[in-house]
Amino acid sequence: MAEELVLKLGGEAGQGVESSGAGFAKALARGGLSVFGSQDYMSRIRGGHNFYMVRASRRPLYAPPERIHLLLAFDEESVHLHTSELVPAGGVIYDEALPVDADTIRVQGAQPFPLPLNKIAEESGGSKIMSNTAALAAAAGVMGYGLGYLESVIRDNFRKKGEKVIDANLKVAQTAYNEARQRYGESFPWKLEPVTPLGKSPYVLINGNQALAMGALAGGCRFISAYPMTPASSIFEWLIDHGDQYGVVTKQCEDELAAILMAIGAAHMGARAMTSTSGGGFSLMVEALGMAGMMEEPVVIALAQRPGPSTGMPTRTEQGDLLFALHASQGDFPRIILAPGTAEEAFQAGARAFNLAEKYQLPVIILTDAFLANSVKTVERSQLAVSKVEIDRGELVRAEELDRMTERYARYKVTPSGISPRALPGHPKAVYLGNSDEHTEFSNFEDEDAGNRVRMHQKRMRKLDTARPEMQTPVVYGAHEPEVTLVCWGSSHGPVREAVDQLNTRGVAANMVHFTDLWPLPQERVKATFAPFAENGSRLILVEGNITGQFGRLLRAETGINLEERVLRYDGRPLTAGYILEKLLDLGLAAVSRDGVAGDRVEGGSRIA
Repeated sequence: MAEELVLKLGGEAGQGVESSGAGFAKALARGGLSVFGSQDYMSRIRGGHNFYMVRASRRPLYAPPERIHLLLAFDEESVHLHTSELVPAGGVIYDEALPVDADTIRVQGAQPFPLPLNKIAEESGGSKIMSNTAALAAAAGVMGYGLGYLESVIRDNFRKKGEKVIDANLKVAQTAYNEARQRYGESFPWKLEPVTPLGKSPYVLINGNQALAMGALAGGCRFISAYPMTPASSIFEWLIDHGDQYGVVTKQCEDELAAILMAIGAAHMGARAMTSTSGGGFSLMVEALGMAGMMEEPVVIALAQRPGPSTGMPTRTEQGDLLFALHASQGDFPRIILAPGTAEEAFQAGARAFNLAEKYQLPVIILTDAFLANSVKTVERSQLAVSKVEIDRGELVRAEELDRMTERYARYKVTPSGISPRALPGHPKAVYLGNSDEHTEFSNFEDEDAGNRVRMHQKRMRKLDTARPEMQTPVVYGAHEPEVTLVCWGSSHGPVREAVDQLNTRGVAANMVHFTDLWPLPQERVKATFAPFAENGSRLILVEGNITGQFGRLLRAETGINLEERVLRYDGRPLTAGYILEKLLDLGLAAVSRDGVAGDRVEGGSRIA
């Protein structure tokens, strides 16, 4: 049995690449395997090349690999583009009617696996549209994976279309599975067996946006307003799908400014409220973000990054909005910035953001990106336990407390912590103006008094120091006495972790320092985290997905830690372990050779160290 197996599906937009890949990933996850799936698609409704990669293993997976075992080509272009990525003796499944020269596959050290997929779909199921079902079943047959897991996905996917459609697809799947297994089962050396019986898997297959939305729901989110924008849209869509069931008000707005204003209004009235967007939409929200800062409204903004500026690359990924999120809107005001690195952390951030927003009465920004948003990963069900989420509403003044109050209520009362008692509108003793101008403790505008300005400005900014102890310390993973320390944040977690594992396997003592809480930085704890590595003489190398090393600039400004060596990626594609190792080689890192630099850990090629 293979330690892991990687399947890539390729084709044109509109050929069902994403849905087919997601379905096969689900079938593998239902077998109790650890699965990581990632997609690459163009910003076109139809046409243009797309692919979906599914990686399965008995050990935990965190990132996409560089090499594949099996290619499922829905068109001729996919054969030309991806055959070179196959390990030696890897296979290419394609419809035998495609104009593919099998010798071009053999020349590259791979095996051609032509099959009559369209014919099987028409003769067994009655429609050529079922050829994708045939292709997936053929892949399962070649790798020897139990067909029952794929059949369970077929039943779920076609349940709404009725038993007749389900039965037709099951017949297609069985025929294609048997045909592929008979023709090529012996030729393909990598086999994959399920770990658990059907229905017994401990895993849920989920992407980062779904996990974030689920966490938000667990954290008490009851209102979301948004204008759809890739790659944030699926946060909104997930909450729309579950809104009626759980009492969440969802509002699709005419633009992003309206979206954040509605969320601020809902938060002002006491609902746990959020909005979701990407960089272009966040740009339109900036003035209202400042208003939320001035009015001390606990609104949550999910900012899913993609390459900019302007429209940029709508379906690609980047970590380019960190400093923008930190400095957005005029003037200074406190905010909190979280950057989950995994689906599990996205769930936690989705819930935690509302506690932080209400406890400190400020905007909280959750930074994700297209890579984390769209990548699917198996997560243990216990990691998504809604029952474990605790709700903390901070200095919320209850109606009975207002009833007993003899003094005038001061919404913006000056306190040592910077946090004022917060009463929700509606009580006769809690009538105050939501004022975006500088205001007094009672929210009145008083002729721009200089002394009042200083008091209120200092009050708001004190929240950062009050919140700092609650910010999470960066996580250290890897060797205790490293030669190399890779520093990263957000979605770079998985690729960097796998690069660290491979460095240690190859004899280079390495670890990583991963940040999820970016602002305010817990400065002293961060310095203490790095101190042993500095004393040990470890090479500190920044790894992030932008061109200027934005987090490196922030880290230096806040702590004095200077990361001069850098591995940066800004071509719109996600970081991978192979990319990181390649760049470390360019930095002259010893014990990394060109022959083993792919960072894939797949079996069957010289690229395994």
